[in-house]
Amino acid sequence: MDKDKALREHLLYLLRGGGAHVDFDSVVKDFAVEFINRRVENIPYTAWQVVEHMRIAQWDILEFSRRADHVSPPWPKGYWPTDDVVPDAQAWNESIGAFRADLKAIEALVEHPATDLFAPIAHGDGQTALREALLVADHNAYHLGVLVALRRALEASGGGK
Repeated sequence: MDKDKALREHLLYLLRGGGAHVDFDSVVKDFAVEFINRRVENIPYTAWQVVEHMRIAQWDILEFSRRADHVSPPWPKGYWPTDDVVPDAQAWNESIGAFRADLKAIEALVEHPATDLFAPIAHGDGQTALREALLVADHNAYHLGVLVALRRALEASGGGK
């Protein structure tokens, strides 16, 4: 058994929402655009803010993984859109498209045989491609769960505030 190939296949499965996880496209495909800016009581963000946060975080991890000159946004403020941004359907679709493109780039990095999953990233402080891919999968899974809960609450309440 080729352990390197098996590990890459397992990572790709996880990144794509396999196993116990829901995949990104299943969550966003029928998300009503009229709900993307609505709030649910006791939840501090909207669905669009969650998608945009996922996009920013995933982009940052991808760029860190492949570019030594990448500068991450300031933590934590730079990873969340501001409340004064009220996106429309086009902004929602652009965030979704950018998220998908960056996820595909991460998948390509994992798939590429020249990517040593265990080698420390030269400009990092101990991170590896494996660790960064797992971080993306974990972060995405967490926030996809948030989106599922937001969607259910919005649908049950007729759309929130």
